[in-house]
Amino acid sequence: MKKTVFVFSALIVALLILFQLGKYSYISGNLSIEIGIAVVAVVFFIIGIYINKKTLNQERQTANPIDSEKIEKLGISKREYQVLVCISKGLSNKEIADQLFVSESTIKTHVSNLLVKLDAKRRTQAIQNAKNLKILAA
Repeated sequence: MKKTVFVFSALIVALLILFQLGKYSYISGNLSIEIGIAVVAVVFFIIGIYINKKTLNQERQTANPIDSEKIEKLGISKREYQVLVCISKGLSNKEIADQLFVSESTIKTHVSNLLVKLDAKRRTQAIQNAKNLKILAA
């Protein structure tokens, strides 16, 4: 957080300095207004590219790969995994059934199988266990 505040503070100071230099150059007649605007635009374009690359780099680092070997080891089927993902989105059994085009009782069966396989008593505990096992994105 401190780094972000520092970067934006430095950007504001740089912008103020650019405007002061532009004002001085325009008053003295050494620089036309178009060149001053172009310089400011180029500086902010470069800063935008830098910030964009930093943001994309942070997103890549935070992505956790899903361990498919553990999914197979636990014996979770593809359909059960789809149900687990839907549970993690906060969907109810009826909403999951509508989304996956199966009956609600089938979803209840899948949920109970998931609870057993993930050694959980509640849906929230199953999601937490799945995240700890890295079989569900955090």
